[in-house]
Amino acid sequence: MISSTPTPLIPTLTLFISFALILFLFAPSLFPLSHHPSPPIPLSHELSDLSLFSRATKRAAAKSRLGTTNPNPKIAFLFLTNTDLYFSPLWELFFNNHSSLYNIYIHVDPTVQISAPTGVFHGRVIKNLHRTYRGTATLISAARRLLATAILDDSSNFYFALISQQCIPLHSFMFVYNALFRPNVDSASLDKISFIEILSNESIMWDRYNARGKHAMVPEVPFNKFRVGSQFFVLTRRHSLMVLRDRKLWRKFKIPCINVHSCYPEEHYFPTLLSMLDPKGCSSYTLTRVNWTDSVSGHPHTYYPPEVSAQLICNLRESNSSYSYLFARKFSPDCLDTLLDLSGKVIFKD
Repeated sequence: MISSTPTPLIPTLTLFISFALILFLFAPSLFPLSHHPSPPIPLSHELSDLSLFSRATKRAAAKSRLGTTNPNPKIAFLFLTNTDLYFSPLWELFFNNHSSLYNIYIHVDPTVQISAPTGVFHGRVIKNLHRTYRGTATLISAARRLLATAILDDSSNFYFALISQQCIPLHSFMFVYNALFRPNVDSASLDKISFIEILSNESIMWDRYNARGKHAMVPEVPFNKFRVGSQFFVLTRRHSLMVLRDRKLWRKFKIPCINVHSCYPEEHYFPTLLSMLDPKGCSSYTLTRVNWTDSVSGHPHTYYPPEVSAQLICNLRESNSSYSYLFARKFSPDCLDTLLDLSGKVIFKD
C-alpha cells in the first residue's frame, strides 16, 4: 500500500493572502514609491527659444551701439498665467492714463482656454508660447520668453516686472513708476539695480539642490553658489539681457527633477544666476509681498474676501527695506469687488 501525504494547500494560500495584505497595508511606508521625473523640454521648444533670445540680445546690442536715448523709460509688465486675468479691471484702473510709460506682455499656457483679454490687455498675448508645468524649468523658459519679447518690442523698456494672475498692485501707477525711476534722474543712470530676492541659508536648500540627483549641478553650480528667492521679480534691462545670454547655468537647471517634491527651479535659476554674475547689482529682496506663514503644498497663503480690507493693504505695503512693497499675491478671484471698492479709497490713493 502506498501512503500519500496531504498537500498543505490551505495553509499555503492563507500565508500568501496574509503576506499580500501586509504589503498592501504597509508597503507605501516601507517602500516609498519612486517619483516620476518632471517632463523634459522638447528640443523644438529649446531651438525656438534660443532663436528668440539671440534676436533680442542682438537687437539690444545694436540699439546700444547707436546710442539710442529713451526720453520716457518704461516698465514692461510681464504677466505669467494659466487662467483668466481675474484682476484685469483693477489693473485697468492702475494703468489708466499712463500709456506712454508702460508695456504689457502676457504668457498664457497654450493648453488652457481663457477669455480673450480686453482693454489694455487686448492683443498683448505673446507669440511662441509653450506649455508650462508647475515646479519645472518650463516656468523659467516662459519668463525668459517674456523678457525677450519685451526687449525686442520696445527699446524704451528699462524695468521688467514679472506678475502672476493672482497679483495685485498695492499703489498707484505713478507711485510704482517713481519708486523705480526716481524723478529728475537721467536715463543713463537708470539701469542700476534689480529687485530680486536672493537667499542662501534656507533649510530647504540641500534637498532642492539635489532634486535632479546628487552631483547633477556641478561643476557649473556648486552648492555654495546655489540660491533661492521669489519667482516674481523686477529686473533691469541689463540683468534681463544677462538672463537671455545665459547658456551655462540653463544646461543644469533644465535637467528634469527626480525628486519632484523638492523641484522648484523657477525659484532658484534667476537668483542663482544673478548672484553669480552681479550680486552687487541686485537688492536681494523682492517688491512683491507674499505670505508664507501658512503655506499649503508649496503654495503661499491665499487671501479671501473676508480678509481684504484697507488695513490689509496698508500692512502688505510695509517692508524692512527702503522700498515699500509694490505688489502682493496671492488673492482669490472673488476678492475683485472688494479690491475695486478699495482702489480709489486706499490702493491708488498715495
